Amino acid sequence: MSSYAAFAVFGVVFFQFGVGIAQERSAPWQLFLRVLPVAPWQRLAARLCSATLFAVASASVVIAVALGRSTVAVGGYDWVRLAVALAAGTIPFGLLGVALGYLLSARAALPIANLVYLGLSYLGGFWTGPDGLHGVARAVSPYLPTRQWSDLVVGAVGVGTWHPASLAWLTAYAAVFALLARFAYRHDELRHFR
Repeated sequence: MSSYAAFAVFGVVFFQFGVGIAQERSAPWQLFLRVLPVAPWQRLAARLCSATLFAVASASVVIAVALGRSTVAVGGYDWVRLAVALAAGTIPFGLLGVALGYLLSARAALPIANLVYLGLSYLGGFWTGPDGLHGVARAVSPYLPTRQWSDLVVGAVGVGTWHPASLAWLTAYAAVFALLARFAYRHDELRHFR
């Protein structure tokens, strides 16, 4: 339940930013918005609020189906940890989406975002768990942000061990993706507004 909820949240925030920004960049309206006296972080914060709302809705549907179709034994404190773990993943993957949105064209964004999304989801263990991975996938998995997030959300509901180190890894990935997003935004800005 928890890993599929993370998979749902990942899809919403990643595509909201990655594909949405790439498509909006090709519209004349986006050029107008960029010359308004609104800071880029304010537009990003508005998009983050929108993505968070839809992410909560998608995770809620997954959790509701799990609760309705099976016997899920999750305590009160575990629900809080799951909410924190799901929220922790929205930031790095939203920032990765922002970076892709400003680096890719509208035509390239959807197929490349799909490849990244599906690849990271599988290698992170969202579908099979880390024990279901073999060979190179199993060796690479522990170093990926989706694996850290998967370990965090699964540990939140008591299936594994709650690893605070995974939260530190996600924070580090968020910092790297923030730098990449800033570079991509500046690069796009220089290309359009020299």
